[in-house]
Amino acid sequence: MNRSARDAAFTEFVRARRTHLRRIAYAICGDWHRADDLVQTALVKLYVAWPRLDREGREEAYVRTIIVRADIDEHRRSWRRERAGLPEVERPAREELPAEERSALFDALQALPTMQRKVVVLRHWLGLSVEETAHELRISQGTVKSHSSRGLAALRETLAARD
Repeated sequence: MNRSARDAAFTEFVRARRTHLRRIAYAICGDWHRADDLVQTALVKLYVAWPRLDREGREEAYVRTIIVRADIDEHRRSWRRERAGLPEVERPAREELPAEERSALFDALQALPTMQRKVVVLRHWLGLSVEETAHELRISQGTVKSHSSRGLAALRETLAARD
């Protein structure tokens, strides 16, 4: 495949999936600006790897892995970036839920510990298997199950208390 055809295929992938990837990044990190940074980092790395990827639907999993790992790397740094923007003005990640429910869900999701939040997003929002989630987060399957169970219990408790 020549370079212009590769670039066209990459551009089409980005055009079709960028919004979805941004929502995934937001669900993982809880900040729209950081989500944009994570997606941008992931797309740059994807562009570099694009010529050698098998395009059998795995490019999205590749980008998702980069997003998760970039967020983990960000948390490992000794400093944190300033939070920019106005949270009360930010657009929600999912349009299907009424605003109050969506806000309550994301508030409850952001209250979870980082790894529980990542596991819940990957397993229950994106529908990845235990094995896929374990692979993307580089943790054991038992740890995925544990974080998932505890995270869902905490979400149920938090959301029930709000009602």
